[in-house]
Amino acid sequence: MSVLKYCLAVGLMAATLAHCCAGELLVKSGDKLAFLGDSITQFGADHPGGYVRLVVSGLESNGVKVEPVFAGVSGHKSNDMLARVDRDVLSKKPAVMTLSCGVNDVWHGKNGVPLDSYKENITALVDKVQAAGVKPVILTSTMIFEDAPNALNQALGPYNEFLRTFALERKYPLADLNSLMQEALKKAKESNAPKPNRANYLTSDGVHMAPQGDQMMAEGVLRALGLDDAQVAKAKAAWLDIPASTKLQINKTVSLKDYNKLAAAAAKEGLPVNEYVERAMAKALDAILGK
Repeated sequence: MSVLKYCLAVGLMAATLAHCCAGELLVKSGDKLAFLGDSITQFGADHPGGYVRLVVSGLESNGVKVEPVFAGVSGHKSNDMLARVDRDVLSKKPAVMTLSCGVNDVWHGKNGVPLDSYKENITALVDKVQAAGVKPVILTSTMIFEDAPNALNQALGPYNEFLRTFALERKYPLADLNSLMQEALKKAKESNAPKPNRANYLTSDGVHMAPQGDQMMAEGVLRALGLDDAQVAKAKAAWLDIPASTKLQINKTVSLKDYNKLAAAAAKEGLPVNEYVERAMAKALDAILGK
């Protein structure tokens, strides 16, 4: 994305949020909040540190307890979401629905969804949601690998430009996650921030979110829902103490001789080898953290 396009994107996002939210929360305690999306949204609901769960936690830390409706399905594109929105979202009668759609429409290449069809699908889907009395919140699609100039991200650009324009024209709240992700990556690289893995800053595999990416997405969604700076800060503080929110990925292999040693030590404790190793690692981690 060029500097000009980036500035326009941020400008559109700010204008949409200012018009739609104006400091007023879109949800209240007791409301159902639906999250329609693909694997990024599915994974975002699968564990306490996923972006979907962080949104729910962030609202609750500010006195708003919503009932989440998890509607993310791995691999789904705009046509798939249009086909199931009645069953997975509208039948649950939410007050608000976030829509995260576009990565697979582009990433799947020949099996994806062309831009014209994508526009038709998104328009039909949102029309259906709004007709049911549900407030839509539009999310731009996050990057396809942490490399803005690559062909996939360039192809994704027009899809996100459509979403920005669509949200602005219809006065829908917009979380411009793509622009936020590009800015977060720029800052991470400039500051040489720690990486969750050797290849990426915000994602586990270039597409699906690592802890930093989940937090980035959740903050964007919370702001689109109407939280101000102080409320977002309160949400972030609450996230720090969520139990088991972040899974460590440790890939370690050993020789057969070393495995036999571990097996013998595990047998003395009456434990399977993997459970023995996990306990030993947990003790070592507690020692590092001073617990």
